[in-house]
Amino acid sequence: MSHDSTAAPEAAARKLSGRRRKEIVAVLLFSGGPIFESSIPLSVFGIDRQDAGVPRYRLLVCAGEEGPLRTTGGLELTAPQGLEAISRAGTVVVPAWRSITSPPPDDALDALRRAHEEGARIVGLCTGAFVLAAAGLLDGRPATTHWMYAPTLAKRYPSVHVDPRELFVDDGDVLTSAGTAAGIDLCLHIVRTDHGNEAAGALARRLVVPPRRSGGQERYLDRSLPEEIGADPLAEVVAWALEHLHEQFDVETLAARAYMSRRTFDRRFRSLTGSAPLQWLITQRVLQAQRLLETSDYSVDEVAGRCGFRSPVALRGHFRRQLGSSPAAYRAAYRARRPQGDRQPDQDTAGAARPLPPSDPPAALPPETAVPFQSRRTATPLPAGTAGVPGQRSAP
Repeated sequence: MSHDSTAAPEAAARKLSGRRRKEIVAVLLFSGGPIFESSIPLSVFGIDRQDAGVPRYRLLVCAGEEGPLRTTGGLELTAPQGLEAISRAGTVVVPAWRSITSPPPDDALDALRRAHEEGARIVGLCTGAFVLAAAGLLDGRPATTHWMYAPTLAKRYPSVHVDPRELFVDDGDVLTSAGTAAGIDLCLHIVRTDHGNEAAGALARRLVVPPRRSGGQERYLDRSLPEEIGADPLAEVVAWALEHLHEQFDVETLAARAYMSRRTFDRRFRSLTGSAPLQWLITQRVLQAQRLLETSDYSVDEVAGRCGFRSPVALRGHFRRQLGSSPAAYRAAYRARRPQGDRQPDQDTAGAARPLPPSDPPAALPPETAVPFQSRRTATPLPAGTAGVPGQRSAP
């Protein structure tokens, strides 16, 4: 699932300065960056595939700091260009950043700001979003990154509207993607934007990847929490909540367990996780429902009860908002993709396994039951500093 927001009029009217060229793509590399993410834009924009109908880009590989650049596996890279080469690029890609806890070099941030001011399109893949945020290019904008780092991005840069559900976010002249493979999705999207569906499809065939992937990061989310919360007293309350999702409780219950007022608890929780507690709780309940739909034969009504929703209607509403599908359609699509014998029996709240009954191999899934995919979706921006699903004021 992608988020193509409506660019502001001033962004839409921006033009490249005279020395920049639309077909030139600069890739900014840093020492310590993961080699897979770094190689994605090099492969997409740096290989001549005109014989396959893919228009050619001109690639500039630029070092964001003094080399040699060491990457994963102990490899050393020597970039042929430095930061000065960015001044010619119509698109600048930051494929990854080595550490979400360390600041990027000032010279690189200045070069990115200057490129943006001169009309260049700025792209951050995975943790590259942290570099864009440090440069101030994501202030007041929607953005995404790997779901595991989204709460940290939201906490550190509260003016950024972080949405961990998306594979990538296109905000006109600034684009960001989730981790690893989502970088390919975003690069294909850029080719599609520049040269149309046919060119993007031809490139996807060469890369042996789907031209568009449905869904978002929701299916990959787990119950992990940011490292910062591990030693905090609030971690005990969060752990209790995760162990009791099958019970009906609300944020007031969690605040009481933390011996805090609701207002203080909300503020403290958001400062630690980047998400409002109600948003986080709803997300965890939906994730638990997702697991039960995949691994058990409980009815939707039973799943709702086992995930702490007050009614099946509440489950269906939150499930559709978060995953874009009804629970029944999600289960049908999941089982059509994966043989039933591959799934594990579910563990109920008492610890007893409830085995799945044998069944015939699933038939082909009718089109109307497939999980819907929207190639273009303009979402209501999340509140500043939020990393999670849109919040609801009522208890889940």
